[in-house]
Amino acid sequence: MIARTGRAILGDSPIRNPQSTIRNRLIVFTRYPEPGKSKTRLIPALGPEGAADLHRQMCEHTLSWARKMRSGSEVSVEIYVDGESQDRFRKWLGDDVPYRPQGKGSLGARMNRSFQDSFRAGMAKVVVVGTDCPGLSEGPVQKAFLALEENDLVLGPAKDGGYYLIGLRRLAEELFKGIPWGTEKVLAHTLRVAQSLALKTFLLDPLGDVDRPEDLPVWEKFSSTPSLPSPLEGEGKGGGDSAKISIIIPSLNEEENIEVCLASTEGPSRVERIVVDGGSGDRTVEVARSCGARVISSPRGRGRQMNAGARIASGEFILFLHADTRLPAGYADTVRATLSLPGIAAGAFEFRLDATSPSLRFIERVANWRSRRLQLPYGDQAIFLRSSRFQAAGGFPETTIMEDYEFIMGLKKFGRIYTAPYPATTSARRWEKLGIWRATLLNEAVVIAYYLGVSPFALLRLARR
Repeated sequence: MIARTGRAILGDSPIRNPQSTIRNRLIVFTRYPEPGKSKTRLIPALGPEGAADLHRQMCEHTLSWARKMRSGSEVSVEIYVDGESQDRFRKWLGDDVPYRPQGKGSLGARMNRSFQDSFRAGMAKVVVVGTDCPGLSEGPVQKAFLALEENDLVLGPAKDGGYYLIGLRRLAEELFKGIPWGTEKVLAHTLRVAQSLALKTFLLDPLGDVDRPEDLPVWEKFSSTPSLPSPLEGEGKGGGDSAKISIIIPSLNEEENIEVCLASTEGPSRVERIVVDGGSGDRTVEVARSCGARVISSPRGRGRQMNAGARIASGEFILFLHADTRLPAGYADTVRATLSLPGIAAGAFEFRLDATSPSLRFIERVANWRSRRLQLPYGDQAIFLRSSRFQAAGGFPETTIMEDYEFIMGLKKFGRIYTAPYPATTSARRWEKLGIWRATLLNEAVVIAYYLGVSPFALLRLARR
């Protein structure tokens, strides 16, 4: 793996679009499934119609997980198609995704052009994939976007010597020149070019693609799986992609929120949900159990409750979720992809409130700036980490307030605190009850008082005012 940086040779800075809030783009390269022109190397084994039908299935599979990724995250999706087939694609797959022509030239020239288009549109990170890799899903693609935070180039090695994914955070035209496309030397040649350009490079796990008759078992194994997992379920083949996640939810009189909170955790496999109740006087416990969660009791105090949940958790990864917060779609893939990256101590999601106003949007932007720039997410952003890291950090301080702040500050000695670009949505009830600016000023007053050494009990009285 190449670990040198060389941003000076990556090209001009991208043109920023101030109207755009989505800065990550996934590009899918494909062609229309036409008999005799699609998957031609498979025709001897499948015939023209069979090869075209296989290509159709793989294209539909790719677009299926790409649509789910787009709906659950801050990622835009565009399909680059061959020739003049945009209208045919719209009739076949719908018009909810933009279709763009690949244009003329070699595969490298066409891919380079797609990167140019995206960076000119203001994208910060761009990933290009094809449709002939059945094992590719949302998990590896999210991992690629995460890796581009620290790397110039991300490649997904194909087992035939090519690559199934390439990601960049700036243009590097040399990567697409002089490459022996269609041969087993593509990846090796690309890596040599990257090394000559001093690009810091990250390699994903190898996957098999389907180009030749001997590759057909790759698709047959995929398509014959009885209960093929959704791409949102995080069952990829990369390291850590099937690790169990324990979700720990501290609760106290949350009967109005706990059901929606737990609903947002449903779907992915290998996830356990533990609600740690601090003595609710309402129906919180009953509702949580009816949703299938395991419920235990603990002395009141969010730090104590989360530590109690962690002690009985069986997952390799732990995610701490507030009872009035909802996780984003695809959260399990994000957790697994983030925690499989080197140098990451913990992660969290972006902060979002469930009410809309210019003032609340401003508060969200400030909170997310703090979370990214200062590596200081708060508990309502669903902090997640490896269980072994949690034990090494000593768990949450069992104080009356600011337990998430102290916990994150202690984690920084282990590595980076990453904020994933997918929002966890929290109830705006506190801001609505106290007033937006009063609640915000009160939060800041608590932080300042903490820095000044005010006792936790005094801070708690201040926070409850």
